Amino acid sequence: MQKITKEVYLKWYEDMLFWRKFEDKLAAVYIQQKVRGFLHLYNGQEAVLAGALHAMDLSKDKMITAYRNHVQPIGMGVDPKRVMAELYGKATGTSQGLGGSMHIFSKEHGFYGGHGIVGGQIPLGTGMAFGDKFGGKEAVTICCFGDGAARQGALHESFNLAMLWKLPVVYVCENNGYAMGTSVERTANHTDVWKLGLGYEMPCGPVDGMNPVKVAEAFDEAIQRARRGDGPTFLELKTYRYRGHSMSDAQHYRTKEEVEEYKKIDPITQVKEVILENKYATEAEIKKIDKRVKDLVSECEKFAEESPFPELNVMYDSVYEQEDYPFLQHKL
Repeated sequence: MQKITKEVYLKWYEDMLFWRKFEDKLAAVYIQQKVRGFLHLYNGQEAVLAGALHAMDLSKDKMITAYRNHVQPIGMGVDPKRVMAELYGKATGTSQGLGGSMHIFSKEHGFYGGHGIVGGQIPLGTGMAFGDKFGGKEAVTICCFGDGAARQGALHESFNLAMLWKLPVVYVCENNGYAMGTSVERTANHTDVWKLGLGYEMPCGPVDGMNPVKVAEAFDEAIQRARRGDGPTFLELKTYRYRGHSMSDAQHYRTKEEVEEYKKIDPITQVKEVILENKYATEAEIKKIDKRVKDLVSECEKFAEESPFPELNVMYDSVYEQEDYPFLQHKL
């Protein structure tokens, strides 16, 4: 892993701030009904992505996650304007506007979705890692999911085979405390999700998911293990989301005081404090970064607003059709 330098901290600050403001803008345009359907925002969990990206080799490693998936592809190199356009359902989006909020995708940049089925990406990520091992590649798959998905049976099937075949995959539970509105305490008789790996003798453990340094160190160890051929790791990233599960979440299951308490350890604030304490940048230079972020978010919004909707035939062109499908033939 590259040393965590002044430049890394400045990049983390700008990246995480952009991801936060990008999601804030989506919340605003969602209320205006410019973005429809479900919308799950990443506010508060940015340190997980920042730390992971620092440890990954983006020239070959892959990532797959659930439906809280707007900023991950941006971090991996996808043009944020195209991500914004996809959320608007526009033709210039990552999937020509056909995927929407929950299904951002970019094979070119190693981002394999956004998946709406809870836990559905876990066996898919396992299969991706199997394909890389079978093909003799050095790629590692980062497979992310929430604490709710950790209760899916597919996780256990995947863990079993990943250990059996020593697959190059890092399983990541982004534990933000609530599966939709259900707290971790109400879903199992233990709250240490990482211990699920113990039954498979899989290297596993908890990580401070609000600190990008701790995240980067944990990911680096897990990725290097996978790249050596020593198999998977299961990391439980203890994090928190400041917004609801989705935009329709009234958040009756937690107090405002709880949210404010977690904001005291906001990953963006933590990084900014390190930058100022170590004189990596002045307040004036920080303000320049803030303005760059604001301007880029505005560019994304303008691009999405001005992009055209896809032609109707695009929707039909993307649906598989076999005219002579035997079960559909009506025999007289």
